[in-house]
Amino acid sequence: MSLGRACLRRYDWSMTTKIAISLPDEQVSAARQAVKDGRAASVSALVSEALADKLQVDTLAALVADIIAEDGPPSPEDYAWAEQALRL
Repeated sequence: MSLGRACLRRYDWSMTTKIAISLPDEQVSAARQAVKDGRAASVSALVSEALADKLQVDTLAALVADIIAEDGPPSPEDYAWAEQALRL
């Protein structure tokens, strides 16, 4: 399975490996508060989703870098088109 497809998976208890990580106290408190507030199912789920999001961003950044390496950077016209298409 490619990294891109793996990044799109969400937390699934049936496919887990338990590991130990160290986080700053503020992040642990914020994660526990997110669970308490119902914004996350568990601290593990929150960390898993955050990692999946980071890996997806990295994958997209690599794709953009590959496109720029192959075709060059976007022109001002390309940016104008994108701003119009995205209504920015």
